[in-house]
Amino acid sequence: MGYTALYRKFRPLTFSEIVGQEHITRTLRNQIIAGRVGHAYLFNGGRGTGKTSAAKILARAINCLNPKDGEPCNECEICQGIMKGSLTDIVEMDAASNNSVEDIRDIREEVNFLPTKAKYRVYIIDEVHMLSTGAFNALLKTLEEPPEHVKFILATTEPQKLPATILSRCQRFDFKRISNDNIIKRLKIVCKQSNIEITQEALNTIAVLSEGAMRDALSILERCVQEGENKIDEDKIKDLLGIPKITYINAIVESIIKYDIDKALNTMSDALKEGKDITNFIWEIIKYVKDILVYKASNKLDLYSQEELKNVKEISKVVSKEKLINLVYQLSELENDIKWSTQKTIVFEAGIIKLCSKTIENSTNVEDRIDKIENYLKSNKNTSNIEKTPKVNIQTTSQKIQDTKDFNNIEKSKQENNITKKTKKLSNKIGEYWPQIVSDLKQSGKIVLYTNLMNTKAVEINDMTLGIQFPDGITSFGRTVLEKPENIREISNLVSLACGKEMQIKYIYENNNISRKTTNEEDLQNLANKSNIPFNIIE
Repeated sequence: MGYTALYRKFRPLTFSEIVGQEHITRTLRNQIIAGRVGHAYLFNGGRGTGKTSAAKILARAINCLNPKDGEPCNECEICQGIMKGSLTDIVEMDAASNNSVEDIRDIREEVNFLPTKAKYRVYIIDEVHMLSTGAFNALLKTLEEPPEHVKFILATTEPQKLPATILSRCQRFDFKRISNDNIIKRLKIVCKQSNIEITQEALNTIAVLSEGAMRDALSILERCVQEGENKIDEDKIKDLLGIPKITYINAIVESIIKYDIDKALNTMSDALKEGKDITNFIWEIIKYVKDILVYKASNKLDLYSQEELKNVKEISKVVSKEKLINLVYQLSELENDIKWSTQKTIVFEAGIIKLCSKTIENSTNVEDRIDKIENYLKSNKNTSNIEKTPKVNIQTTSQKIQDTKDFNNIEKSKQENNITKKTKKLSNKIGEYWPQIVSDLKQSGKIVLYTNLMNTKAVEINDMTLGIQFPDGITSFGRTVLEKPENIREISNLVSLACGKEMQIKYIYENNNISRKTTNEEDLQNLANKSNIPFNIIE
């Protein structure tokens, strides 16, 4: 007989053997005992959480000749036939490779036939989210009203890709990630039955690396067993998976916290010489920083030895929570850069060096502030608004950024210098910079606003409000134009940028200065005359 993988050899045969999903197995057993089994189920959850195993057990339990407490006996003719795959009444289909309309039409034709031996014909469709749109449509009617002798069990890792019409026709069960404790308990049983000697630290490491997937945990264990050694420890697992030792991780994080570039370079060199996988390396660093943050917040941390916990405690004393949170984000960005780079080693080393550099960190903060200024300036549709901002000492800031050119060739400083040259010196007196704003309206093509504001005056009503007076009066047409919400917003933005703070505007109309009521034609003609635009009214 050929070799059988551990995850297949130790696949659960009853609901009681499925770990970490008691909320689901209990409900399914109660339905079987009460004889209230639904016609369609949807098992949703991450990889290796027991979806397919539960589907197989359910198929046997509802067809078992000698069920007990909702569990299959696994000894009768039906159970044995299902387990061996010889019973044709249980159909397992992989929707990833059988996702066409024709595949579903074959099922629609088959459901009309009675099962050969079993009580129910059961269709287990794995990765059901891979079905095509046409296949889903073909499945709808059969899934909603199948014959009494047919049951459907759908399994997926991405339920959001299923149409709502499919979801509403199924009883949905969400499988949770399996806890580390449950994974360790199951691994102990597997190791005992397979005569595998393994340390507690190794079990903890496998549980963490599996990320809640029992199948992944068994696969990692199997790789260690195939090395031929009787005893499995933590170092053996890390060597096989290319995971750097905790001493390397601690040294890198400590170098980042203390801005020790030399130590970081030496540590990276030693780790990479041992052939450690860069993706695993950066993942371990992120996890270690996260664990330091958890320890700093709760003074509690699992899966670490006393010596390792002592190192974590020392680092947590000299770093703030905010710094740790920022590091997690920065390292995650570095991980993403490494993922898409063809020069992973260079990107990794440069990224760690940058994090170890205090000048780079400071310049990054300055750069962020400049970005905020730029975004604020560009938030207005009128690109000429940059010229009306209060004078900012951008040139000094750019010079600081230029000092870090060894690490980042920041071209933004040149742009900022150009902006500084273009920036006009605006007086703090409102009456002096208001004509400049009105003039810029004309240059930016806002002719209608310009002509109605060209002879106006600005007065400061209070710290947050600017009043606009009309000495020559205002026509009804002009008043209508200026009071449009979008135009008020446009002028308010210009005033806010010029003042360097949020400002509102208020039109001040003097009764004795309001122009006589004019017709729309006269208003248009006046507008054309003021703007030197040729204009003729054709009757």
